[in-house]
Amino acid sequence: MNELDAPHHENTIEQRMQLLIEAVVDYGIFLLDPSGHVVSWNSGAEKLKGYTREEILGKHFSVFYPPEAVATGWPQEELRLAKLRGRFEDEGWRLRKDGTPFWANVVITALYGPAGELQGFAKITRDLTERRQHEEELRASEERFRLLVDSVRDYAIFMLDPDGIVQSWNSGAEAIHGYVASEIVGRHFRTFYAPQDAAARMPEIELKDARANGRVENEGWRVRKDGGLFWANVVVTAVYGASGSLLGYAKVTRDMSEQRRLEELEQSSRRMSEFLAMLAHELRNPLAPIRNAVTIMQLETLHSPVLRNCRDVIDRQLTHVTRLVDDLLDVGRLTTGKVKLRKELLKLADVIGRSVETARPFIAARRHTLDIQQPLEPVYLHGDSTRLAQVLQNLLVNAAKFTPEGGHITLGVTVQGGFVDIAVTDNGRGIAHENLENIFQLFMQADTAMSSPSESGLGIGLTLARSLTAMHGGTIEARSPGAGGGSTFIVRLPIAQDRPAPAADDEQGDDAGGLRVLVVDDNRDSADSATDVLRLLGNRVETAYEGKSSVALVRRFKPQVILLDLAMPGLDGYETRKLLLNEELAQDAYFVAMTGFGNEDDKRRTRAAGFDAHLTKPVELDALITLLTEARARQAGRPA
Repeated sequence: MNELDAPHHENTIEQRMQLLIEAVVDYGIFLLDPSGHVVSWNSGAEKLKGYTREEILGKHFSVFYPPEAVATGWPQEELRLAKLRGRFEDEGWRLRKDGTPFWANVVITALYGPAGELQGFAKITRDLTERRQHEEELRASEERFRLLVDSVRDYAIFMLDPDGIVQSWNSGAEAIHGYVASEIVGRHFRTFYAPQDAAARMPEIELKDARANGRVENEGWRVRKDGGLFWANVVVTAVYGASGSLLGYAKVTRDMSEQRRLEELEQSSRRMSEFLAMLAHELRNPLAPIRNAVTIMQLETLHSPVLRNCRDVIDRQLTHVTRLVDDLLDVGRLTTGKVKLRKELLKLADVIGRSVETARPFIAARRHTLDIQQPLEPVYLHGDSTRLAQVLQNLLVNAAKFTPEGGHITLGVTVQGGFVDIAVTDNGRGIAHENLENIFQLFMQADTAMSSPSESGLGIGLTLARSLTAMHGGTIEARSPGAGGGSTFIVRLPIAQDRPAPAADDEQGDDAGGLRVLVVDDNRDSADSATDVLRLLGNRVETAYEGKSSVALVRRFKPQVILLDLAMPGLDGYETRKLLLNEELAQDAYFVAMTGFGNEDDKRRTRAAGFDAHLTKPVELDALITLLTEARARQAGRPA
C-alpha cells in the first residue's frame, strides 16, 4: 500500500469499527469529550438509556445519574479517576430518559492523542438490573434463612469448616451449649465433648462418617460451657460446593436430657412393676398355707376362747397383708397402664355390700359402728364390680384406721342428676386443709409422725381409689374441717341409664356332693393345708408334690378337679397339664391354675393355655367354694 492509499485505508477501518459499534445493542457505547459531554452514541446506548442520538449529543453525561449522585460530584470524580488510572470501572444506579433507574456496570477509558494530550473518554455501559435483582433476592433469602436459624432456640444449628472449626452460631446453640458466638466461633467443636470422648477421637470419627455417608446421626453425652453434661441428639451433614469440593459441615444438636430422663423413669417403673409382681408372688406362697390353716381353724370347732381369738387375729392381719400385696401390684399396673376394667351393668347396692363385707373385720376390730344409707330405688352403674368395690373398701378401711376406737362411720348414697355420690364419713382425727389434695399422691401419708402402729400403711390406697374412680369416668374428693373434725370422702360416678332384664329363675338345684380333687404343689405346707381345707369342705382329696408323680395318682384316683401350682421345678403346671391330657388320663377334669401370680396378663395366659379357672394365692374360702360349685355344675352336665 502506497502513502496515497493510507488515509483511505484508515477511513475504511474507522468506518468498519463504527459499523461494528453501531451493531452492538446490548451495550451502550459512546464517547465523551474531555469535559464529559456526549460526542457519539450507538444504538445500544439508545436502547439502554432511551435517548436518540439527536437528543443526547452535546449533553453532559451527568444526565444519566440520580440527583443525589450529581450533587456529590460523582460523575466528575469518575472522569478524574479514569484520567488518573487510565481506566475506571464502577457499578451503581443510573437513570433512563423516562426517569426509571437501572443498575449499570460502567467502564470509562481515557483516550489520548499522539502527543499525549487527553482527547476524551470512551464509556461502555451494561444493564445488570436483572442480575442485581437475583443477587438481592438471594441475599434476602439468605438473610431470612439466617434470621430463621438464629431464632430457633430448641436446636443448636451451626456450621463447621472442613477441619471442624466453628464458623457460625445461632441462639439455640447459645442456649444449649452456653457459649456466646464470640466465645466459640473459631474454636474446634471437640470443645463440646467429654475428655474421654475427645481422647477417643469421637469428633474426628463423626466428621469422617459424615464425609463417607453424607450424613451421620448419633446420641451421647455432651458438655456445656459450665461443665455440665446433657444428653444430645446430633446430626452432622457434609456440605459440598458446586464443584464438588467440601465446604464444611452443618451440625444440628438437640438437648434430649428430659426425654432420656422420662425413658429412664419408664424403664425404672417397668422394672419396679416386675419386681412388685415377683415380690407379690413370693409373698403369696407363704400366705397361702397360712390362709388355709386359718380356714381349717374356722371350719373346726375350737372350744378355747383364747385360741378362737388368736385365730381371728391371724385372720384379720392376714387379710390386711394380702390387701397390701394386692395394692402394691395394682400400683405397678396403674403406672404402666396395665389395669383393664371389665365393665358390666352393676347394681350399686351389690358393690357396696361386697366392699362392706371385706372391710367389716377392720371396722369391727376397732369397735366402730357403721351406718349405711341407700335410696329405695336401685342405682345402676356401668363398671368393674371388683375395682369399684376396691375403691369403697379402701375408703372404709381408711375411715376405720384413722378413727379412734368406738367411732362412727357412715356410708351414704345420694343421686344427683345423672350422677351418684357415695360419701364415706367418719368422726376421726380429720385432715389438715393443706393435705386434702396431697393425700391422693402415691406413698403420701399425712402426719405420719402422729400415726399409731394401727394406722400404718403404704400410702397407696387413696392413689388407687382416685385412679380407679377416674377410669370409671368419676371423681373423688376429700373434705374435712381440720384436725379432730373427722373427714368425708365423696366418690361421684355416672349413673347407667339402662336397666337389666329380669333374670329367669334358676330351676337347677345346687349339687352339694363332694368331688374328687387332686392338689399338685411343690410347696408342701401350701399343698397340705389346701388338702385339709378341701377335705373339711366334704371332698375326697389326694396330694402330689411334683408334676411327674401326679400321673400315677391321676391314673388311680381319676380326679374331677385338679389344682395345679404353676411354678414347680421339673414339670411346671403348664407342662403337667399337657402331659396328663396327652396320656388321656384327665380329659374330663376341671383344671385350675393355682399361683401367686394374679394379674390380668397371668390370667389371660392360663386361659390361653386351656385352664378352666385361675386361683390366686392365698386362696380365699369364698373363692374356693365358688370354684367347687362351678366344677360340680360342669360335672353334673356330663354322663357318668
